[in-house]
Amino acid sequence: MNGHEKNKGKPLLPYCVIEAAAGGDVGAINKVLKHYEGYIIALSSKRVTDDDGNTYMMVDNEIRLRLETNLIVRILQFDVTRAA
Repeated sequence: MNGHEKNKGKPLLPYCVIEAAAGGDVGAINKVLKHYEGYIIALSSKRVTDDDGNTYMMVDNEIRLRLETNLIVRILQFDVTRAA
């Protein structure tokens, strides 16, 4: 499975949103975060077992926040002139 097949069914972010986010537009940054929310949650989830032996998935909020922060930093560092 290549990268294009993995994203099948999920639309790409419009270039204007990426450009605005890279320029510091808070609304656009939030759109990018929302777009990647499911992926971030999946990456920050971990299996937890309680005292009764029941196992379930839990989002580690520290990891989730770190991933979101790193994404914001990368968005703001993104050079749209090189990407176009």
